[in-house]
Amino acid sequence: MILIDSLIMNNSVTRLMIVFSVIILMLLFKKLLSKYFATLVYNSIHKKWSAVEKNEFIALIVKPLGWFLSIVIAVIMFDNLVFPDALKFNIYGSTSKDILHRSGLCLIVIFFIWIIKSIINFIALVLENKSATKKDNRDEQIIVFFRDFFKVIVNIIGILLLLKTGLGVNIGSLLTGLSIVGAALALAAKESIENLIASFIIFFDKPFYTGDVVKVNQINGTIEHIGLRSTRIRTTDQTLVSVPNKQMVDSVVDNWSMRIGRRIEIVMELEINTPSEKIEIIIGEIKAYLEIKQPTINNGKVFLSAYNTSGISIAIEYLTSDISLDQFHEVKQAFMLHVKTLIEKNNIQLAKAENNK
Repeated sequence: MILIDSLIMNNSVTRLMIVFSVIILMLLFKKLLSKYFATLVYNSIHKKWSAVEKNEFIALIVKPLGWFLSIVIAVIMFDNLVFPDALKFNIYGSTSKDILHRSGLCLIVIFFIWIIKSIINFIALVLENKSATKKDNRDEQIIVFFRDFFKVIVNIIGILLLLKTGLGVNIGSLLTGLSIVGAALALAAKESIENLIASFIIFFDKPFYTGDVVKVNQINGTIEHIGLRSTRIRTTDQTLVSVPNKQMVDSVVDNWSMRIGRRIEIVMELEINTPSEKIEIIIGEIKAYLEIKQPTINNGKVFLSAYNTSGISIAIEYLTSDISLDQFHEVKQAFMLHVKTLIEKNNIQLAKAENNK
């Protein structure tokens, strides 16, 4: 009884045993408790958000929730102790007790922000899973964008809360001061702000998506990521180019992935002495080939476009349907081989270049 009632650093042994026992038990069972609370939350939202598996939700929430509960319990238990006189000192006008108290609050804020960011990741995961079930899953890039955007906002709020709890800064006065400084910074960071605004224009106007093949400012490539400041494009040379979003909005963007067909224009130069009947035959056979190849080949046109001392020009124009680039090359190759076969079959001579005469 004497040992239990004795004091250690202004606190009884009984109180110290209770405080440290609760903290140790919490550390031992924090994973179990966090899983239990996460399961309760999951069961309450499972009917509405059934697209996410239970294991995915728990994996996102358990760790930050476990540490948050541990820190909260530890702060509450330590607050029940009498602060020992031996540890009382001042640092720049702040007592050691205040410093310890603010440190505990800062830890609570940090782990609370971690939970909020995990919830944002969970909501993004739900929306991504829903988007994956659709044929057009291009909304995924909007989900990723706003996930990152809201996490930046949460980080800013977290920093303000840390300044409030850790340093006792008046947030209202700070925001007022920042509004004045912010005006000056806005002028200095004018281009960055324009890029941020342009990113919103891109996501709401949707001129292109992640995965689209585009041409902008003489850059050809596939869009890999659309961020808050820039768009990253993987070029045909397999290099990664970052284009500011403002340029992506202000420039003419040729989105090759949204084309509804591919156009081919060919001019075939025949010898000036080629008989008219052979010209009519080859034009007729090319037209017949283009008609047979529908709907892969559409709007085929073949006509005599020029007749002069250099030779006879036959123009060939057609559009292919919305096919891949590899299929397009195969269609074009098959057509060129067919034309070559017709020329050989009808014994037609192509016009020679001027420098070869």
